[in-house]
Order: sequence, then C-alpha cells, then structure tokens
Amino acid sequence: MNGWESFLIAEVGASAALTGLIFVGVSINLSRILSLPRLPSRALEALMLLLTVLIVSSLMLIPGQSSAWIGGELLVIGLIVWIIFVKIDTDNWRKTDVPYRRTASLLIVINQLSIVPYIIASALVLLNGFAGLYWMAVAVLFSFVKAIVDAWVLLVEINR
Repeated sequence: MNGWESFLIAEVGASAALTGLIFVGVSINLSRILSLPRLPSRALEALMLLLTVLIVSSLMLIPGQSSAWIGGELLVIGLIVWIIFVKIDTDNWRKTDVPYRRTASLLIVINQLSIVPYIIASALVLLNGFAGLYWMAVAVLFSFVKAIVDAWVLLVEINR
C-alpha cells in the first residue's frame, strides 16, 4: 500500500466535494428532475458512484490491512454496486424510447466502465497483491467522469 495514501486521501476529498455538488444540483432542480422519467435514477447513479469512491478510499486508508482484506472489501462493494446499477440501467433501458437508446447505451457503458474495474481490481489484489490497485484507480477516474457528466445534466442541461 506504500504510495497509495496520497491518492486515496485526494479521492476521499474529491468524492465528498462532488457529492455535495450533486446534492446542490438535485435540491435546486428537484421538481424538474422528478418530472422527467429517468433523471431521478441518473442522480442516484451519480451519488452512488461518488459514494463508492468515498467508501472504497476510506476503507483502504485503514492501516495494517492485508491484501486479502482489501481485495475482499473491493469485491463486496464492487458486486453490490454492480448489481444495483444493472437493475437501474435495465429498468431505464426498458423505459427509453427507441430514438434515445443510443445515448442510453453510452451511459450504461460508462457506468460499467466505472464499476467493473473495482471487481477486476478485487480479483487481482486477491491473486497478486496490491499491484491490482491500479484497476481501482481506473474505476475511480471513470466514476468521476460519469458523475461530473451527470452533475452537468442535473445542474445545467436540465434548464435548457
């Protein structure tokens, strides 16, 4: 875990700040968000991605953990979040009109790129030690990208 502490501390702070931004966006535009069928779940996904980064980074900052513990934490969190996202994305896909399915598909792909690397990281950490954490960094970065795009939609695009 040497060398990861600074990265994890930065991710805890960034995810907490972005979570606050999403909450502000949702509170400012709550009635508009609730009036559009898929936006409440999009806000939930953004919050879940940032919460996942916050929880994973916080847990990994606990000193003295073995690679087995960290791999197990990543696996449990990754699987729980993945199952929730598959359910949300499947429901959204079914409700999406055909002309908008291309955009919906892109959002699903970005969600998967944000979550599946946690599961890959967990397997690699369990098998090969802390070198698998680079996949966790990929998950964190994709999570930030998706959450920021969602924040933009919830704060700006919703009012166009």
